[in-house]
Amino acid sequence: MDQQSDAPIAPPIVELPIRTAERGFYDGFSRAVTIPSKIIVSLLIMWAIFFPVSASETLTAANSTIIASFAGWYVYLVAALIAVCFVVAVIPQSGRLRIGGADEKPEFGRFSWFAMLFGAGIGIGMLTYSTGEPMAHFSTNPEIIRGAVAGETAEAVRSAYLYTFLHWGFAAWGCYALVGLAIAYVSYRRGLPLTIRSALVPLFGRVLSGPAGHLVDIVAVVATILGVAVTMGLGVEQFVAGLARLGLGDWLLDADGSSSASAVIVALLVLVGASTISALSGVGRGIKWLSNLNMALSFMLLALFVVVGSGLFGLELLGVGIYDYLRTLIPASLTLYPGSETEVGQALVQWQLDWSVFYWAWWIAFAPFVGMFIARISRGRTVREYVFGVVLVPSLMCFVWMTLVGGTAIDLELSGEAGGRILETGMSDQLYATLAVLLDPVVAAIVSGLVVILLMTYLVTSADSAILIVNTINGAGETEGERRHHIIFWGAALAFVVGSMLILGGIDAIRITMIIGALPFSFVVALMAIAILKAILFDLIRKRHGVPTTSEGCAALPPAE
Repeated sequence: MDQQSDAPIAPPIVELPIRTAERGFYDGFSRAVTIPSKIIVSLLIMWAIFFPVSASETLTAANSTIIASFAGWYVYLVAALIAVCFVVAVIPQSGRLRIGGADEKPEFGRFSWFAMLFGAGIGIGMLTYSTGEPMAHFSTNPEIIRGAVAGETAEAVRSAYLYTFLHWGFAAWGCYALVGLAIAYVSYRRGLPLTIRSALVPLFGRVLSGPAGHLVDIVAVVATILGVAVTMGLGVEQFVAGLARLGLGDWLLDADGSSSASAVIVALLVLVGASTISALSGVGRGIKWLSNLNMALSFMLLALFVVVGSGLFGLELLGVGIYDYLRTLIPASLTLYPGSETEVGQALVQWQLDWSVFYWAWWIAFAPFVGMFIARISRGRTVREYVFGVVLVPSLMCFVWMTLVGGTAIDLELSGEAGGRILETGMSDQLYATLAVLLDPVVAAIVSGLVVILLMTYLVTSADSAILIVNTINGAGETEGERRHHIIFWGAALAFVVGSMLILGGIDAIRITMIIGALPFSFVVALMAIAILKAILFDLIRKRHGVPTTSEGCAALPPAE
């Protein structure tokens, strides 16, 4: 104890009391977080429903200002998050630190862990963008805008995948990993509540028990609902497109090919209803089972594209794409196109705002949900295993999807077999269009049905995970207990956000709302990156001086005199 008393550093904070109600409707919940969060989301829903014109105009104007003013902030922040993740994983001393007690074992096996990572984090986007994004960049990307290659030609394929990998690789998973690590590290090593504010305790201490901490959690809840709404919106659009492909009626689509209001309402009733039921069953049952089902169905669909699609072409794209991605990762991650009076310069800026900056905002808005969920399922793993598992494996899965599925679509267009039938359809329908070109009509219908089922399980997994995470934040980090009425509220709120935005303004309205909601949380994420670096550095100093670094070690210390 003499050594510890003479140490230049004190033990870490292992308690962060957050006041929760002891009875009534909000029993076990922080009223200071839950009630404002519900009010903000409810007001947003009512604004969109009752004042659609005002909401659309205001959101559009705010979106233009935020995107133009904070583009550089998003670009450099995401690059910094990737760097922080790899630094703490690569350094031997920090990489060996365990997220939990010294001898703690992981709760979930690696297959279930990877399945839940992929399903909650990005599965829906894969089904929409695995074809849609490579096809979009095949038509236009910075190299095409500069005139270096011609769009929709074989020469445009390589650059199309360079930007596809940039958007769906380390940037997305670096954001998720950083937020999850910052939360899990202090929650499982130091016994702090499993909530967003705990990640900032290494910087701000016990002051986060009060209003400052409440504000952080409120921002996280709103960002989570809006971030998940984008994913749900994309999924609902593709779900409805799949039902239309299966011949379930003309009522599913409007004249312009978008989902009809009736279709959106029916889809949300089915999907969010199932999500709420799954959320009531908890992580260890409903979500784990659905995630394993997702992974199995995903492998079946990928195997189909390997066998009957352009498998060799896709594998070649995978190898070349990974090489190009790693070779250009640093400069591409730090590139910010400057404003210019020239037509090319303006086109480059607009492309980056529409694609890269939108994605960075989406990943950040999605990060409190995915980060909290990853933290919830990652206890017992080392920092190195956690970072490499969360960043490398899902990124590789994204790359495989993009090259095998998207590569098949591009190959069908390059060969002339598709005849523009994939390029000319909307993004939500491009996967189904690819199957229609690739397979016989009966087989295409069967596989499209498989995609609809897979999409439904991904949607349910993402939505129920988000509902549970929001409840955990509102419950001051408590992950258990009977809170069915709150689960039902957040399920309904998510359905109303997605439904009102899709019906009144389409997927663009949801994207705009998400980008606005992501901005406040982006500053929280920046502070999280600083906090986890400080937490790990100080723990290494503590270990050198024999000062305990975990809640168990601190509990064994004799009381201070």
